[in-house]
Parts: sequence; structure tokens; C-alpha cells
Amino acid sequence: MSALPEHQTTAICTSTPDDVFIRGKSLCQELIGHLSFTEMIVFQVLAKRPTPAQTRLVDACLVTLMEHGLTPSALAARLVYSSATEALQSGVAAGLLAVGSRFVGTTEGAGHLLARLVAAGASETEADAIVAEHRATRTPVPGFGHPQHKPDDPRSLRLLELAREEGIAGPHCAALEVLARAVDRAAQKHITINATGAIAAVLADCGVPIEILRGFAIIARAAGLVGHLHEELQRPAMRAIWEAADAAVPYDGPPIEGR
Repeated sequence: MSALPEHQTTAICTSTPDDVFIRGKSLCQELIGHLSFTEMIVFQVLAKRPTPAQTRLVDACLVTLMEHGLTPSALAARLVYSSATEALQSGVAAGLLAVGSRFVGTTEGAGHLLARLVAAGASETEADAIVAEHRATRTPVPGFGHPQHKPDDPRSLRLLELAREEGIAGPHCAALEVLARAVDRAAQKHITINATGAIAAVLADCGVPIEILRGFAIIARAAGLVGHLHEELQRPAMRAIWEAADAAVPYDGPPIEGR
């Protein structure tokens, strides 16, 4: 086991008796009232203040990711919160644990593929290879396909349109288009770019590192889950969800004696 450096440091935050300093800026004098929440997210995470165009696109991505109905993350949050109403954070935490490689967090998987394509000059050959690899393992290409939004995901169309309007669309958005053509060729039909695919391209072109793309999904979904828990308090759905699960997944184990 390697020894730790003699001095551990942080470049994010420090404080004095009369102020807090984040990335060298006074929270009270330079940030509160001067930066929006979206701008503050980028500033805190990436150590730079975003341009107006970047702010608009990051904000649009956060809005897009915030809500998508009774998905696994929302169901998990509602069920856990109904069992522990004294701790709202437990419900939110349960929902965030469902932001993974199959739902919401697919932004990260899509981002890695786009980065690979960008490094290869966005070549059609590399895109075909990526699709072939996924077909060989019978796994979907992250960022493509949707059970409801067909022929195209309207969220993706809007985000990519906005990225072009703001001059944000760059190499990752271009790579997404190349990969989309490869996906369609292999499927011999049109497969939509879903919201997580568009968001991966847009955030990457905004300068967000691929390895923390999922973090932006988590930030957005946390806000959405708070809304679900507020509704659960006002209009409880947990019992209906529980009963629906019982009806949908009946017991088929060993016979019960006496019945």
C-alpha cells in the first residue's frame, strides 16, 4: 500500500469567521445573488464559470433529466419514504441508487462511446465497430432506443436543436450523428437517439468530463425525487404500487399445506 502524500489539500472550499470561499470566490459577496444554481454547479464542479451558452445548455439538460414519471428511481423513492417518513433524505437516497447503467445514468455509457468516436476522428468505420461490439453481446448501445418515444425522442430533438442555436454543438454532437447512422444501418431501421444520448453529447461539448456525466443526472433527478415525495405525502400511492406488484408477480412456489 503506497504512502499518502505528506500534505492533503483541497481546492474547493474554505471559510473564515465572516465568510465562506468557494474556488477562491467569496460566497457572500461574489456568488450569492450573482450566480444561478446552474452556474454554481458548473463553477463548483469544474472550477470555472460557464458562458451564457453553456449555462443555457447545462440548464436544459438538468431540466430534461429531472422527471420522467414513475420510473424505477421514483418508485424506489416513494416506497422507501413511505416506510420512513421521518427521513425525506432516505427516500431521495433510495431513488438516486437507481440512477445506474440502465436508467438515467446511461449518459455516462453514451459519453464514453462518443469520446472513443471523437478520438477516432468520428469515422464511420469506428462507429460500425462500436455497434457490432454491442450486437455481439446483445446489449443496447447506450443513448439509443426508447419504448415510448418513436420514431424520435422529442427531448433529444430539442436539446440538439438548442445546442446548434447556441453554438455549443461540437465534436461530441457530431460523433453522436455518426453513431446514430451506424445504429440505423445495423438495425436496418431508424432507432431514436434518446435523451441520455443527446445529453451526453451536449454536456461533453459544454466541457463536462465524461467520468462525471452521471453526476449531473444525479443532481437533476434529486430535485425530481423531492417532487415525488411531496406528492406521496399529499396523494399516497405506495399501497397501490404494493398491491399492483402483488397482482403482477403471483406466488408459484411449493404448495402451502392445508390450502
